[in-house]
Amino acid sequence: MKTILYLSCVTLVIGVATFAYQVNYDTQEALRRVEALTDEIARERAAISVLEAEWAYLNRPDRLLALAEEHFETLKLMPLHPDHFAEPASVVYPPQKFQSVDEALAALIAEGAVLPTDPETDL
Repeated sequence: MKTILYLSCVTLVIGVATFAYQVNYDTQEALRRVEALTDEIARERAAISVLEAEWAYLNRPDRLLALAEEHFETLKLMPLHPDHFAEPASVVYPPQKFQSVDEALAALIAEGAVLPTDPETDL
């Protein structure tokens, strides 16, 4: 009886040790992945910073003005002035046809539309 107890305890200890080793190994692998992702994020942020600096350099107003003048015959680009824009009050918005769902349904029925009475059977 004692032998079976000792063997089962040894087996249990080996099983727990194997589980602990596997958890430790998985944790170390996860930490390596986190470190690799952190490095990749840092590289991507550095690349974004370089691209933002390049974008700012390429979009300098004096450079764009020189390019617009150089390619005026092809592009016909003109500088923008405040008088090129309209006031928001001068924009005509389409009139709202219906104030409520009931009015919209009444208009559909008046046009001859047939509304389903039971959605499951009228599909």
